[in-house]
Amino acid sequence: MTDPLAVVAEMVPEAVQEAREAVDRLYRHRVLRRRGPEVSAESALRGARASAALEGVEVPLGSLRHGDVDDPVAQGALRVSAELGRLGALWRGAPRQALARLHTVAAAGLTAEPGRPRGGETAADPLGIGPAPGAAEVAVRLGALAELLASSKAPAVVLGAIVHAELLVLRPFGVADGVVARAAERLTLIEHGLDPKSLVVVEVGHLELGDGYAEAVRGYLRGTRDGVGGWVGHCARAIVLGARETTAICEALSR
Repeated sequence: MTDPLAVVAEMVPEAVQEAREAVDRLYRHRVLRRRGPEVSAESALRGARASAALEGVEVPLGSLRHGDVDDPVAQGALRVSAELGRLGALWRGAPRQALARLHTVAAAGLTAEPGRPRGGETAADPLGIGPAPGAAEVAVRLGALAELLASSKAPAVVLGAIVHAELLVLRPFGVADGVVARAAERLTLIEHGLDPKSLVVVEVGHLELGDGYAEAVRGYLRGTRDGVGGWVGHCARAIVLGARETTAICEALSR
């Protein structure tokens, strides 16, 4: 059987390789030999802040670090970052259950039924990409996504990008879907071998790319070679920028 994501990987080989090399360089940083857990913890914190910012909620990093945050979106993003380390086995074996768990912690205080996929239509469109598919189509595409996660041999960069895009497009829960999508991308990078120590602040990369984030999702929605390849290339650049952010964390700890 042809692996459809292997075909996607062939669209942007240079971008995928650049992301891989950026992560490899990061993993050789001398600070990680003795302070890796601290770097991972700081990466999670900065990732949570960036993910909340992509939802339109700006929170000072210091406030988030000290737990002085009341906004439920920012609180949810922080809880999601903390939850990733416990979801590896579930993501590999039962990704839909893992998504439900991510949403449960992301959307507490935002909806009466966190963790439950929507059963009807949703008006949620935070990125301005157009109407979300109906609940029946969402169920089918989530099933297909779970199969891809289990079977595809594509690079983690590609697999993470497709997971991220599908969740942004489907909006399976109708609230906090962006936080869940970015967490799922990061979890894919961890569990599929690119970033096993969860060091890369890929969420910061997406934030730094600004309006390119929504523009790249719209390209993905068109389903063309350029659109899908452009989205994967965007995610690869976000990984490079995220690795740069983590390198800055390492340098700060080395002083």
